[in-house]
Amino acid sequence: MSKTILVVDDEEFIRLNLKRIFSEENYNVILDKTGKDAIETIKCNKIDIALLDVNLPDINGLDVLKSLKKIQPDLLVIMITGFASVEAAVNAIKLGAYDYIKKPFKADAIKLITKLALETQSLKKTVKKLKEQQTGGPNALDKILGISQPIKHVKDQITEFTKYDSETVLITGESGSGKQLVATALHYLSPRKSKDFVEINCAAIPETLLESELFGYEKGAFTDARTKKHGLLEKANGGTLFLDEIGEMSMPLQAKLLRLIEDKKFRPLGSTSDIEINIRIIAATNKNLDKAIKNNEFRKDLYYRLNVLRIEVPSLRERKEDILMLAQYFLDFFNNKFHKQIMNFSEDAKKILLNHEWPGNVRELKNIIERTCILQKTPVIKVTDLPPEWRNIKKESNKQLFLEDFNFEQISYNDFLFNIEKKLLQKAFFESGFNATKAAKLLKIPRETLRDKLTKYEIKNGDN
Repeated sequence: MSKTILVVDDEEFIRLNLKRIFSEENYNVILDKTGKDAIETIKCNKIDIALLDVNLPDINGLDVLKSLKKIQPDLLVIMITGFASVEAAVNAIKLGAYDYIKKPFKADAIKLITKLALETQSLKKTVKKLKEQQTGGPNALDKILGISQPIKHVKDQITEFTKYDSETVLITGESGSGKQLVATALHYLSPRKSKDFVEINCAAIPETLLESELFGYEKGAFTDARTKKHGLLEKANGGTLFLDEIGEMSMPLQAKLLRLIEDKKFRPLGSTSDIEINIRIIAATNKNLDKAIKNNEFRKDLYYRLNVLRIEVPSLRERKEDILMLAQYFLDFFNNKFHKQIMNFSEDAKKILLNHEWPGNVRELKNIIERTCILQKTPVIKVTDLPPEWRNIKKESNKQLFLEDFNFEQISYNDFLFNIEKKLLQKAFFESGFNATKAAKLLKIPRETLRDKLTKYEIKNGDN
């Protein structure tokens, strides 16, 4: 569906020129020459974005801006002026304008700023929707943010699995991908949601302490056991126990966990009697458990008991559709937390975000946006505001695009190599100052070979 743009300017030439520019981009364009006309227009029409002149013949542009935003709060407004006024620009932004542009402006500039405004609005609407869905509390899927097909599949699995109160669920996926959120959703959508959801990270606690944390102990069970301690298993009775990073659990403790699942009872350390329990165990890992089994690091029988229902959480690079939406969500979150007013990301910054491999997944993205937000001094996050090591991504991506753009139907293999080799020789010959010896060294080929190739491609001094 085409977007509708309202152009408000008292200069007919500006109005008609903007109508031509945006009509060519398939926008619906409405023209008004006074503030009063603009206010009446917006009362009767759904406008996506308004280009508003600061200096109008009847009403001050900033007053018109306030009226337009009052009628349609989500309206995007770009202010236009014939003279640079920093004060007017600041006031316009404070009143809710998206940005500010000075006359005369180039067509490409006004098209770009409009495109960025609409993209930012789209991302913010998606984020707003996700936030609104979250207000339903912990019993909703919507804390798992994303609109991509891989994350939709995960949500579908969660919904399906909550129909069955299975004793175990296994969640796999890379570190930082959101396994904890999946486990939480599984609990709060299940019949056990009124009972406790108890979680523990098996990699964060030493083996001896992990056992006492899980099973508890009686007074006097060991030297420092001065009082009785109820374990997490007992606390989770009737609810869910979430064992994060279960791949790090020791083999002896894995054996006790297997026995717990099979017998549905356990014995605290130092006790002489068993405690019967009814719990659901959700286990998560970023390890390849099949490989761990082969390396005698994980019990095969425990793996089979845990792997009744399984959810594979996709990495962030497998759900690229979600990256910009998540980035905007975290930006809004940290804007609010740190009292900042950072609006969006530049086009080049967006490309960097999309091309980054994200080894730390959503957690890495959140941390990067937090760091950037804290240090940011301008309203737009640019490439230079992102980690320096990321700036080489574009170069690597260009190498991939070089081959991706190759079309076998348009050029043959031999012609392709001919063109590439000729350009390479031309560049080396030019950068060496047309010195054949230096050019040969640059190319790491004998001087005689270079001479033959220059003759073959008819490259002469000054041919670059």
